[in-house]
Amino acid sequence: MISFEDFKKIDLRAAKIVSAEKVEGTDKLLKLILDLGGEERQIISGIAEDYPAADLVGREIVIVANLEPRSFKGVESNGMLLAAEDGEGGLALLQPDKEMPPGTPVH
Repeated sequence: MISFEDFKKIDLRAAKIVSAEKVEGTDKLLKLILDLGGEERQIISGIAEDYPAADLVGREIVIVANLEPRSFKGVESNGMLLAAEDGEGGLALLQPDKEMPPGTPVH
């Protein structure tokens, strides 16, 4: 359990995927460029086995925007997308149920 005060520190935002491509030398990693409303952000995510890169462009997702940067295979990631995982390892991206401006806070 975490406190409500700790939860409030997490910055969840709506984002639109501008581009997506596989990270070279990997089967699972995609490099996503996101529109966060006046800011472009690059994240790396292990969703390539569930989502072809070409199918992601233009989709809205929800991300954790205030994580410390982390490198995967030498490529920097500046956030994390949110996805649900079924019992067999399949992923489903979390997304707003109606169009929201990129960068909109998620509460």
